[in-house]
Amino acid sequence: MNDIQPFRPNWTSAPGDTIADILHTKQLSRLELSAEASLSLDEIDDLLDGRVAITLSVARSLSTALGASPEFWLSRDLQYRQALIRANKADREWLSELPLRDMIKFGWIESAPLPSEELSTCLQFFDVRDVSEWWRTYAKLKNVVAFRASPTFDSRLGSTAAWLRQGELMASRIECKKWNVETFYNSLSRIRKLTRQKNPQVFLPELQSICAASGVACVVVRSPRGCAASGATRFVADDKALLQFSFRYLTDDHFWFTFFHEAGHLIVHGENMIFSQTLQDNGPWILEGIGGYDPKEEEANAFAASYLIPSKFNEHLTDMETNRRTIVKLATEIGVSPGIVVGQLQHRGRIPYDQMNGLKRRYSWEL
Repeated sequence: MNDIQPFRPNWTSAPGDTIADILHTKQLSRLELSAEASLSLDEIDDLLDGRVAITLSVARSLSTALGASPEFWLSRDLQYRQALIRANKADREWLSELPLRDMIKFGWIESAPLPSEELSTCLQFFDVRDVSEWWRTYAKLKNVVAFRASPTFDSRLGSTAAWLRQGELMASRIECKKWNVETFYNSLSRIRKLTRQKNPQVFLPELQSICAASGVACVVVRSPRGCAASGATRFVADDKALLQFSFRYLTDDHFWFTFFHEAGHLIVHGENMIFSQTLQDNGPWILEGIGGYDPKEEEANAFAASYLIPSKFNEHLTDMETNRRTIVKLATEIGVSPGIVVGQLQHRGRIPYDQMNGLKRRYSWEL
């Protein structure tokens, strides 16, 4: 038989796909191929499924039965086997990017009985067909997520993506009314009062209920190793927003500033970008984006600071005596938790970061 020309095979698919295409084109059955190639039906099925490599004798048989030279079939199989090796290496490298231990520990995925099943478990978690699709989907985070103090973002991409994905899954289970920016903005005064509630088991359900009434799914997702995010904001549908928090620092001042920071993004900047933030070790609310200065982060910071402590109290923060009694008194007058006042005083340099922290409420992941 003459060689079939031209041929544009997909080297990343099994040679059996090429065999199946030729059988379809020539309208040949497996039984007819078995007879022409002098191969058993089991051998034909193994070839079609890519379970066996093409040897020289098999390549000659395929050349006789289907066309193309024996060299073509040998090359076709070699390219496929090499592609498998590269794909397996890429799969292993991708899995090493993910915080698998924490994903299992936090109950995001179940532990795979066999190492070979880890890949399918993680692909299912992200709802992608393969690692290439994952990279096409989540590599975009580099361009659309604005991170604070994140110089090693690339090394944490897998952890951050897992954290964001878990937030999506949790948000999908929250029923919300349609997004309404005016309703959400008006609800912030009610949410602000929740800062004085000590118990997250009490204020979190109420916070989620208030947000859902405005079309916002509010979720708390523990950050895995390698994910430095404290909060993220984005739209998961045209009429549904997601506010996601990690409780990373487990103190009330960090949590509530993060909430109002992200709320500021949602109100001021709308739905055109994804925003995410981390906090520097030298104190909260220090702003530094991946690409340098980001005015949107400054705007969200200003929104959060002014909403938590209105401008009419700025003079108090500047001139007040910084002791427990005056801090608690001012917090009561403002209507926020004392920890928020402490956080602002620390941020303004009125007191060191290692002082008055006893007024901050601390949470645990047993909540």
